[in-house]
Amino acid sequence: FVFQGTLAEKLRAGGAGIPAFFTSTAFGTVIQQGGFPIKYKADGKGGMEVEIASKPRETRKFGDRTYVMEEAIRGDFALIKAWKGDTNGNLMFRATARNFNPDCAKAAKIAIAEVEELVQPGELKPDEIHLPGIYVHRIVQGGKYDKRIEKLTLSTGSDEGSRGKGGGDGSRDRIVRRAAKEFRDGMYVNLGIGVPTLASNYIPAGMRVELQSENGLLGMGPYPKAGEQDADLINAGKETVSYLKGSSIFSSSESFAMIRGSHVDLTILGALEVSAQGDLANWIIPGKMVKGMGGAMDLVSSGNKVVVTMEHTAKNGAHKILPQCNLPLTGTRVVDLIITELAVFEVHPDKGLILTEFAEGVTVEEIKAKTGAPFIVSDSLIPMQQ
Repeated sequence: FVFQGTLAEKLRAGGAGIPAFFTSTAFGTVIQQGGFPIKYKADGKGGMEVEIASKPRETRKFGDRTYVMEEAIRGDFALIKAWKGDTNGNLMFRATARNFNPDCAKAAKIAIAEVEELVQPGELKPDEIHLPGIYVHRIVQGGKYDKRIEKLTLSTGSDEGSRGKGGGDGSRDRIVRRAAKEFRDGMYVNLGIGVPTLASNYIPAGMRVELQSENGLLGMGPYPKAGEQDADLINAGKETVSYLKGSSIFSSSESFAMIRGSHVDLTILGALEVSAQGDLANWIIPGKMVKGMGGAMDLVSSGNKVVVTMEHTAKNGAHKILPQCNLPLTGTRVVDLIITELAVFEVHPDKGLILTEFAEGVTVEEIKAKTGAPFIVSDSLIPMQQ
């Protein structure tokens, strides 16, 4: 298993001739410790005996943090897609379709680029070129393009619907409104898919908050109006989005460099489980299919403020806030704040969970009954901010 940000850096390192690098991402998780099933034996009986398990990664301490060593990736071939190219191999990408394409080309012995428009040298201005031709070995102009949108997501026209359906579900809306209270003027923020994304509907007027998307967009705007959607302009969840004035586009490796380098101030994301020490589990349920690991491991290991928004308990009533997580971890001691429909907890590095806010109509006794880990009640306990 390779998580998204480290995959981008493994490609970038491979293309730059760097054999390996160290990152804090995944330290303390099964990805670093090894032993996670990669392949099960095909015995025809539906058994779960592991045939191939992941290997432990080397670690090393720099300063007061421990880092995981990751080896670079080099490929024999890379098949990439660009918007425009010239016969010298220089390429331009359009909007967020840049993502992993430049990094894949750089890491390959032979990069083959398909372009929508092929022009002669000189027709692309030097400062418009995103990938120099030195990395491209073959170029071909494709035929007619029918760009399909996987997740067409449109604005409803109202402020609360600009990034999805606001309201309707009282519990969800309560979480969303409280999460928005964590925004501060001038912040760079990454919002997870679903409830975290809805918090952007409640950014106060006059407050400047720039949203960063892992696939290479800073200054992400609301969902587009019908007819204004662009198949090449999407967020990390593949939803159609728009630009804001002052937005910028970049590659996936650049995006995760921002994250890994602690340039993003705040991350709000969902969770399957959170421990009393701030451990987070949100990327996989063993035995169930996972489409991809996404960028959560990189985001929570970067040292920025991490806020979890989630329902207080599972649908069957099982606890999601626990003494220790039962599911594979995304990060250890990374969560700073937990917001549910019932309460808000601060996660203190020494004291553990501290109940700081409670929802209207909810008692401390009810919160205790629905929380699987012990917590301290703050002396300054207040009703949940909205």
